[in-house]
Amino acid sequence: MNAASDDVKDMLLADSSLNLDFGINLFVGREPSNPDNCVTIFDTPGFPPLATLGNDCAYQYPAIQILVRNRSYLVGYALIRSIVELLHNHGPETWNGAVYCSILCSSEPALLDWDDNGRARFFVNFNLQRR
Repeated sequence: MNAASDDVKDMLLADSSLNLDFGINLFVGREPSNPDNCVTIFDTPGFPPLATLGNDCAYQYPAIQILVRNRSYLVGYALIRSIVELLHNHGPETWNGAVYCSILCSSEPALLDWDDNGRARFFVNFNLQRR
């Protein structure tokens, strides 16, 4: 099974209204120093997988964090709100062979900081359930 961040990347790319392109302004696992305006998805600790006899229905509960960086506070905040609206309470859907039963936003978007280059960085966390 893919990293949850990789599947969520594909979910974001499927919505053309976000204007995201992988490797251009959408990244997984590492926030690059450029471009100024970008989205990065990180895998974070989730809950342990469901323990079942024989693994007939092995549910996993990964978590992700999405970071939006933008020179404009208001544009960055609008983008992270759009991402929340797209992903929250999403599912069931199949992505790359994994069935995502639910995606739930576990925190409201918040300002992480202003980086050394004067860019606002916002973050939001999601809990996922997949099998």
